Amino acid sequence: MNKIRKSFKAIGAVIKNPWLLNKVLADDSIWENYLRKQNYPENGLPVVELDTLFPEFSEVLDTFAFLDGGSLPTDIVLLKLLAKRFPACRYFEIGTWRGESVANVADVVSQCFTLNLSKKEMLGKGMDEKYADLHGFFSKGKENITHLEGNSLTFDFAGLNQKFDLIFIDGDHHFETVKKDTENVFAHLIHDKSTVVWHDYAYHPEKIRPEVYAAIMEGTPPDKRKHLVHVANTMCAVCLPETFPTHSLDIPVTPRINFQIKLKGEKL
Repeated sequence: MNKIRKSFKAIGAVIKNPWLLNKVLADDSIWENYLRKQNYPENGLPVVELDTLFPEFSEVLDTFAFLDGGSLPTDIVLLKLLAKRFPACRYFEIGTWRGESVANVADVVSQCFTLNLSKKEMLGKGMDEKYADLHGFFSKGKENITHLEGNSLTFDFAGLNQKFDLIFIDGDHHFETVKKDTENVFAHLIHDKSTVVWHDYAYHPEKIRPEVYAAIMEGTPPDKRKHLVHVANTMCAVCLPETFPTHSLDIPVTPRINFQIKLKGEKL
């Protein structure tokens, strides 16, 4: 009887506060159950090591803030090294935030496009004005970066009439948005050798984010799913045009690479 009362109480709370539904739907246990029902591997995508992808693994980041909502240094290094695999790489990004990722990638590619909500739409969704203004903080003013405004759920990707070598999906991380962004990218932006990267596939390199994982699997064409991997030491999933040796995620992870980090801060 207590369970029934609790259920009715929960339903009542959602009716009074619809925003609570997002919290319910974001619960990891719900998505873990979804993954089981779909027969997707519960321990996530196969893992490829960074030094397998890049035997000469070395890179420098000139822009990094170490602030909330950003990427790991290894996430951005991954993007830069993937970009370097293409001569005159063309890069597309969904979700800009402070612009750290695209600012770094811009140093090694010919052209970058980023798509983000307009300030007007962010304010209309109740977001703080300072938060809205900080979008593109590091990327505004760079000549080879084009900042596009729009909602990725309704944006006319086909209208761009362009293909890209490297695409980074890092917008809203709820299931329907990640799934739709993924579908749009594969339908309109890729060519045969394109590489697609999703951020926040994992909470951290040893713990996958089941809602995003489920969305990636559902949004990726079935014939491309065999090319999906989790890149070790990052929070990223990647769809590569070729195959590499992989292994299952074994938690806790035994370190295979020792990273040397040199920090130098410059006042802005």
